[in-house]
Amino acid sequence: MMEKSQWHPLALSHDVIDAPLAVRLLEQDLVLWRDTSGRAQAFVDRCPHRGARLSLGRVNEGNLECPYHGWQFADNGQCVKVPAVPGFTPPPQHCVKSFNVQEAYGLVWVQLQAPEGADVPLPVFEAEANDQLRKLNCGPYDVAASAPRIIENFLDMSHFGFVHEGWLGSRDATAMAPYQVEPTPTGVKATGCKAVQPQSNLHSTKPAEVEYTYEVTAPYTALLTKIPEEGSSKQGWHEAIGLFICPVTPDTSRVWFRLAVADFESTDAQLQQFQHTIFTQDQPVLESQLPKPLPLDPRAELHSAADRMSSAYRRYLKASGVSFGVC
Repeated sequence: MMEKSQWHPLALSHDVIDAPLAVRLLEQDLVLWRDTSGRAQAFVDRCPHRGARLSLGRVNEGNLECPYHGWQFADNGQCVKVPAVPGFTPPPQHCVKSFNVQEAYGLVWVQLQAPEGADVPLPVFEAEANDQLRKLNCGPYDVAASAPRIIENFLDMSHFGFVHEGWLGSRDATAMAPYQVEPTPTGVKATGCKAVQPQSNLHSTKPAEVEYTYEVTAPYTALLTKIPEEGSSKQGWHEAIGLFICPVTPDTSRVWFRLAVADFESTDAQLQQFQHTIFTQDQPVLESQLPKPLPLDPRAELHSAADRMSSAYRRYLKASGVSFGVC
């Protein structure tokens, strides 16, 4: 399964603190915790001794301690202490499986299986390096929909006038202008995506035509970049939204949005509430879609010219060998 070699977001960094945190990825139960140096660690959430959940335990002197018999595991997964047998030195096979971990964009990312001979980079969020933009996360949202369905919804502008009427779109302006789609080394990209939006942000006062670039940078990651209007005070700023999804099961997902915006007037809560309003308009529609997995056979659902980006995304998933959350 190629999905195991990808990096997946599992939790906000500030949620992984003193206590172990239970998470789930690709139907596998994991536990996140921090060692004495503050580095995040990820283990299988099962003690190899008698199968208890390690996430019910605690961090003890830099080791993860099982709640059942107090066995302690170091940051590499090796058992270093068996309290019932104080003089016992656990052999190498007394260990719990550990995984690669990185932190970026305010999230903890985990890779279940490193491919041989090649490193898989984290999905890129270029706006992170722009010090002119303010960054914050929204979520998580637990959604009863497959990760690919959620990505495809994010890439779709033709639903704006119906799902987001009065916010991102209007029933009086639903025609989609032609836009360009091209493959990239990490996915697909759409440019020249234009729409008339009544309220594209918190401070909109009248409808305006906006232009976006959409890019898929990994099977379950997508970016939206806003192209500022010519003559705008924000020209050249290129605000962005990153959609980062943890595929929990084939038809359930945990979702975060990473905002990189030039709005320094609104509070975090106001920006998060705007994003919350938009996504919770999408959520019931996403959870209603059948089949739950995203069909990759082009004959399974009907298409129009407005769907060229989602069709390109489906072709990318098929060509990449993605099997989780698709059919």
